[in-house]
Amino acid sequence: MNCAFIKYKGSHDYRLLIGLLVVLGISSGVFAKAQETESEDAASAAQAINLDIEDIVVVARFYSAAQALVNERIDDEVVSDVMDAESISRLGDSTVAAALRRMTGLTLVNDKFVYVRGLGERYSSTSLNGATIPSPDLTRNVIPLDIFPASIVQSLRVQKSYSADARANFGGGSIDIRTKGVPDGFTWTLEVGGGYNLENDGEVLSYPGGGDDDWGEDDGTRALASSITDAISRFRGNLGVQNIANTLRQEGNTYDSPAAAFAAAQTVNRQMALGLNRNIDIQHQDDTPDYALKASIGNSFLLGRDWELGFLVGGAYETNWRERHRFSRLFSAPDEETEFEDESIRSVDLHASVNLGLLYGNDHEISTTSLYLRNTDDRTAIRDFFNENRRRSDGFGFRDYRIRFEERDLRVNQIRGTHRLGSDTRELLPGFLHDALDLLPGDFELTWFYSDSESGTSIPNQVSVRAEIDTDPVTAQVLRSAVNTGSSVADFRFTRLDDEVENYGWSALLPFYTGNSFVEVSFGGGHSRKVRTYRQTQLSLGALSVADQSILQGGLDMAFSDANITNPANNYVFDLQGTNNQSYIAATMTDAGFGKVDWTWNGTWRVSAGARWEDYRQVALDWNIYAFTFTNPQISADPETLANSAYQDDEWFPSVSLTYMSDWLAETFQLRFGCSRSTVRPDLREITDASYIDPITSEIVDGNPGVEPSTVTNFDIRAEWFFLNDDNLTVSLFYKDIEAPIEFFEAAASDTNIAREIINAESSEVYGVEIEALKSLRFIGEWADPFFVQANFTIQDSEIVAGANADAPTNPKRPLTGASEYVANVMLGFDSFDGAHTASLIYNVFGERLYVAGRNGAPDGFEQPFHALDLTYSWYPTERFTVKAKLQNILDEAITIEREGVVIFEQPTGQAFSLSVQYAH
Repeated sequence: MNCAFIKYKGSHDYRLLIGLLVVLGISSGVFAKAQETESEDAASAAQAINLDIEDIVVVARFYSAAQALVNERIDDEVVSDVMDAESISRLGDSTVAAALRRMTGLTLVNDKFVYVRGLGERYSSTSLNGATIPSPDLTRNVIPLDIFPASIVQSLRVQKSYSADARANFGGGSIDIRTKGVPDGFTWTLEVGGGYNLENDGEVLSYPGGGDDDWGEDDGTRALASSITDAISRFRGNLGVQNIANTLRQEGNTYDSPAAAFAAAQTVNRQMALGLNRNIDIQHQDDTPDYALKASIGNSFLLGRDWELGFLVGGAYETNWRERHRFSRLFSAPDEETEFEDESIRSVDLHASVNLGLLYGNDHEISTTSLYLRNTDDRTAIRDFFNENRRRSDGFGFRDYRIRFEERDLRVNQIRGTHRLGSDTRELLPGFLHDALDLLPGDFELTWFYSDSESGTSIPNQVSVRAEIDTDPVTAQVLRSAVNTGSSVADFRFTRLDDEVENYGWSALLPFYTGNSFVEVSFGGGHSRKVRTYRQTQLSLGALSVADQSILQGGLDMAFSDANITNPANNYVFDLQGTNNQSYIAATMTDAGFGKVDWTWNGTWRVSAGARWEDYRQVALDWNIYAFTFTNPQISADPETLANSAYQDDEWFPSVSLTYMSDWLAETFQLRFGCSRSTVRPDLREITDASYIDPITSEIVDGNPGVEPSTVTNFDIRAEWFFLNDDNLTVSLFYKDIEAPIEFFEAAASDTNIAREIINAESSEVYGVEIEALKSLRFIGEWADPFFVQANFTIQDSEIVAGANADAPTNPKRPLTGASEYVANVMLGFDSFDGAHTASLIYNVFGERLYVAGRNGAPDGFEQPFHALDLTYSWYPTERFTVKAKLQNILDEAITIEREGVVIFEQPTGQAFSLSVQYAH
């Protein structure tokens, strides 16, 4: 078992073989066990028939779990897909983002954003237990799904066709993450695990950090010093030496000469720089294996005859190192303008959750969820590159040293309730009320929820230092490096994002039974309020000249040491950088109401129709946090600017669905048709007319106060067959017409900068077919009874017409960004006869998808198909213990982007293996 932790510096293939031996060694008895079962005598078979219900549930663990999801899909009046915790565990995915890519029509982009039916992340929405939650993403309203660990999930539901009880901001679909609830009885679990990624070569890049880095939290080592913020205030946001000299005179200081005043100001300027954390020397250190610890405990108690109280408390800690080796080149000069980057990432993930539940009989339930998530990535990178100023064949290039400690937090507190006027409730009411309620043909039901949540992202002391390198013109091997001279060679940024959401809502349902008809009338409303503040401080430090060039050729700690900065012989300069329009304040508010009628006739036809009204308000204001004058306020008071920063939308959104139910060709057959209209609104900052630097890509982003919401018309047809032997088949057709789609297009920019602008394109459409099936292989023979295949395929096409608002696109008609022509998931599963072993071989692939659209004749760039092959194996030696082994990316695929056959980006992701042991009571 300890093989999973062996550190081997030889070939990746040999190290993968070690991982394979772990899995195959454990599972060597699996197929032998199947053969033994085949040779059992009649007495043993008869004994097997007498297994009690609990034992039968254990057998065919995943296959049975997959059937449990069928009922929800059958009962749903819209097109939806569901994945439960057992399925996620079987697939071996550790985050919600990774698990969702296994579902029909969904693809994963940048390991965090999910595209539904070829539509980008802005066209999908995410909720937690049905409630809106905030996003820790720095530039987008959408929630990065990699922050949610799979261990907190009870099930995932993806709604692909719109209905009136869903939020109107609906494009490709909506994703609801449903967390685990209270158990039926006493339970506790403990799980420990470890693993390794073979892309790691035994050593990683690192730098001196803080004392709490192991917990994913900065202890203040990287924080912006109060001495600097005090100085910024003292000198009114201008840290230039001349302004400091003027301020010193205004404060009553006298000097013998202007030169003396200037020298005093230089000293003050350099003393300010000492407040920066400059302990940033990048070094190599040994890496460590991945490890994880998870635990939970829960119970439920009967309080008298009708009341039940339960709780579930859980937590987890995980950490790992990952190395990323990236290579990119310019399409027009692929041999001369290239880039090599080595990056090491230490990730720390922890979470804690508390769930409470109170039940009264079968009619009333109140539950609460409190959740805390922390996801921290500590990145250290060295990037060597060549551009039009220094080409690779010149033997000279550039180097960037980069450090970025990013902590993302999410805190959620929710309470929700369901109340029915059922028999348990009626018995408590006075006689006259009891008799009155008996006149109603069904049980009235009221559901409600309240959610208060906040997320935050903190990036203290993000550092980038520019250097120059001498290289071998052929191999690009670095022969010498030295920190550049210049006033802004070193960039220090301090970023803080806070996002708060308050969301509450209710719905009521009244069923009626009339002859062969069953009618449900539902109505409800809700309110959502979101407030976001984004604050960024950008500082620079550099030497215009130095007395001894050797201090720039050592480590970063030498180049920016106290002694060298304060040495009068060296001309170091410290300043506040940027145009001070990076910070902003934004808010949205939505009030909504809906009504819906769901009519089922004769168990054969079902019609659901409804409409939703939403009043949506949005505002986004640039925030100059270092403005100190009335003529240059922190927030503009100009009426036109304020008008352009706000948006209001008040509209109705209808939906209708029709379902035909019979036993055509299967035990249960359903044919669904859906038609609806929904919207996609601009993101928080996109309606401002300011330009800002994307903190992730460093691209210039131009806002557009004229951008308007997109109108989406949705059509869906789905046929479903559920067979008596638990096999199933689903075929879906979909079409979406998007009027004035919101899309980023490349814009004109100076020098070598890249700029993007947000516009309303003219039109867009997406259409395709989805096929999903679950099939037992028992028809092949008795020996194949433990095996099954689950697969889904999506074939789709998309087109966007740029229109007049786009700035010189190469292709005025092109696919949507991130849309794949096909997506496939195939799983070969094995559940042993005795329930002691399960295994899955899982294949996932997406087709070529647009990564970047060209401009002025430059070709479009496409991300190439990624063939992911994973293997998971679980052994249940006892009723309480589970041993799980996992191999990922067995084919050792890399992320690749091409422009007309030229590879412009390549990044290996590495093969990985892991092993975990769980005890569950």
